[in-house]
Amino acid sequence: MSTRLTGRARRSTLALLTGAALATLLSVTAAGAAPLAGPADSRDGGATTAAAVDVYMKDTPADVGLEPHALEPLWQSADIKVCHTAIECATSQNPIVGQRNYIFINLRNPGPYGDSVMEQGTIWVYRTTPGGGAAWPGAWTQIGAMAVPVYPGATSVTIPWDNVPGPGHFCLLARWVSANDPMTFEGPDIGVNTRHNNNIAWRNVNSVAVTAGGQAQTRPFAIGNTLTRPARSSVVFGQTGAPFQAAGGRLVADLGPTLFERWVRGGKAGKGVREVGRNQVEIVDIGQASLDNLELNPGERLAFSLNFTATVPTWERTAVTVTQIGPDTTGAARADLGGVRYDVTVTQRAR
Repeated sequence: MSTRLTGRARRSTLALLTGAALATLLSVTAAGAAPLAGPADSRDGGATTAAAVDVYMKDTPADVGLEPHALEPLWQSADIKVCHTAIECATSQNPIVGQRNYIFINLRNPGPYGDSVMEQGTIWVYRTTPGGGAAWPGAWTQIGAMAVPVYPGATSVTIPWDNVPGPGHFCLLARWVSANDPMTFEGPDIGVNTRHNNNIAWRNVNSVAVTAGGQAQTRPFAIGNTLTRPARSSVVFGQTGAPFQAAGGRLVADLGPTLFERWVRGGKAGKGVREVGRNQVEIVDIGQASLDNLELNPGERLAFSLNFTATVPTWERTAVTVTQIGPDTTGAARADLGGVRYDVTVTQRAR
């Protein structure tokens, strides 16, 4: 009589096919792996079952659950959505500070390593300051968890989010934890974890409603270093859709004294930017700009502010992306360590 392998065993077999690069990754992350949060310690570590289980969430629209994958960006999952009411909204909203909001998570069953069977597990949701380099698990705060059965097809889970703290802008992380569908491994890099575990999803999308000629809309952004040695990173800017400059748009990064001093120490390296004030740098060419050579200490994460202003109303949306690029625990020198997509609209000032 043959014995059926679990989804985890199948994934391990597939992972071996990726060669030396993944072997190096596994040895690095295993050495410095952080303890799992919540009930993940109850995993059976590879026991056989009557049916293989594989519940997954999409990282990108093209994601079919294969792990690892090379799809980008990892941090804009549409399977995580924030809404102001218990009725699911059409598009994700910024949470309202101080009141109950709701997080909707879409779980898909089966993925490529499972059979069409129901699985019981727990969905855990976490938040952190928007940006990159948020080490797992120390930089993440738990929002909530819910034990749910996931039947074949798509299951939508709704988790209440009470007393949202200010300023109301966060990165969100969802982890599906199941004894029969465990994580392959988890280390300090969220990007590595997300790419190699189809039961992890990550969403960093923020709406920015600017009033033409009005006050600046400010959003936080943080960069971090998950390594045990000092490391240098870049903050890279991009945009899609209508150019923000067409609305008279202006984007200024207020680095604060510590990060500005690091930028000065690094030779004020970058492109498409100019210094405009105390600790401030204007992002002149949003589609091509970067702040480079920013040194971070081991385990350090520093936040700064992005200030959006505009002078001309437009109903066309601009998507401004800000991404931290730097070394990760796999040995990659310029990995995507996380970022945020800012969906910017410019409206007419009320008369």
